[in-house]
Amino acid sequence: MGEEDKDNQIQTPLLQTQAAERPLKRTGNLWTAIAHIITGVIGSGVLSLAWSMAQLGWIAGPLAMLFFAVVTVVATFLLCNCYRSPDPEYGPGRNRSYLEAVDLNLGKRNAWVCGFFVHLSLFGTGIAYTITSAISMRAIQKSNCYHKEGHEATCSFGDTSYMLLFGVVQIVLSQTPDFHNIDWLSILAAIMSFTYSFIGLGLGFAKVVGDGYVKGSIGGISTSSAADKIWLVAQAIGDIAFAYPYSLIVIEIQDTLKSPPPENQTMKKASTIAIVVTTLFYLSCGGFGYAAFGDDTPGNLLTGFGFYEPYWLIDFANACIVLHLLGGYQVYSQPLFANVERWFADKFPSSGFVNDNYTLKLPLLQEIRLNLLRLCFRSIYVVSTTAIAMLFPYFNQVLGVLGGLNFWPLSIYFPVEMYFKQMNIEAWTTKWILLRTFSMFCLLVTLFSLIGSIEGLITAKLS
Repeated sequence: MGEEDKDNQIQTPLLQTQAAERPLKRTGNLWTAIAHIITGVIGSGVLSLAWSMAQLGWIAGPLAMLFFAVVTVVATFLLCNCYRSPDPEYGPGRNRSYLEAVDLNLGKRNAWVCGFFVHLSLFGTGIAYTITSAISMRAIQKSNCYHKEGHEATCSFGDTSYMLLFGVVQIVLSQTPDFHNIDWLSILAAIMSFTYSFIGLGLGFAKVVGDGYVKGSIGGISTSSAADKIWLVAQAIGDIAFAYPYSLIVIEIQDTLKSPPPENQTMKKASTIAIVVTTLFYLSCGGFGYAAFGDDTPGNLLTGFGFYEPYWLIDFANACIVLHLLGGYQVYSQPLFANVERWFADKFPSSGFVNDNYTLKLPLLQEIRLNLLRLCFRSIYVVSTTAIAMLFPYFNQVLGVLGGLNFWPLSIYFPVEMYFKQMNIEAWTTKWILLRTFSMFCLLVTLFSLIGSIEGLITAKLS
């Protein structure tokens, strides 16, 4: 994978990035696109899929994953046609980011609305990563405790101190001036993501083989009331919605592809293959996790202590999660930092607070360039994500809320509307009716998952 591809892989889906301001040598092909997609999709969301499967059962669980896989492919196909304009295959104009495509096709107002959801998604991911990293650090401590004291021991530890520690590290990392200085962090994050995902899959498979039978039921976990079941199902759907979409990076990946053949054709093939591979992996992780634990399936497969031994492997997997999220937090936050700071620089071009850089020389370390705006804004940002994570440290519910908030607007609504504009689809034609129905159905599913996840978040907080 070439350096140009790596740069594009870790660029984020925002309207104005440094990548959009410099000429690019496009050398990507089908296989690099597949690699980028799989790397972008598989992450901490995979840890909640066994729990989601447990809420839905052996029929609805796999069907829900297949549903989101199909929806993701359809939405991606629509989005692929928005890279070039006016013709999706041979148009001279290129959109290098998701927001650029929205701005060109739907206008400034829609771009502002879209930008709000994009930034909300990035901010929410920072909160989720803070929660998940703290849970994993606590899990390492609990794993060692169970190994020393026995599986029946009371190994109870808080996660507030770990969130604070994660926040302090992120304040330091966030002072990196721009994305190009943390390429190594992004690559490390991708490797760690695959490592802990395969460990979770392997442990689930080993437990099923060791037990000699498959746990679980067609209807999923039993609850005391129908209302409780409905809320849990809604949260499960939100967790799956969080794990799948990658609409924000589709156009950035497409911008790395060489042509001929036309980039949208290559991207459609890559998306289909990548989603098939990802779905098989998700079904395996969720399926083996549920088969191993049944009604006792933990919310997070690697931190809920369905697995006690080998304790060193549990520790290693959770260490991989922490390393992944250390880098992943920056991958999602740096573009938001860049956009806000660029806005301030344009708004206040003569402000020393905004534009002046200062050099700090520490013994035995390289010189550090500090900017007062960067120091203050990025520190406040990290503090805010850490504070919210401490207020709502609930893994499954937070993922469900994020999935419910962002899935429909970013993965369905804007791609459909851009496709209508790009292809000049007239109202009340067959294609228009089908896509409108598709969009409305996905909206209803998203609202259901969002309401259920918010209910779960409030219930968890009050309890």
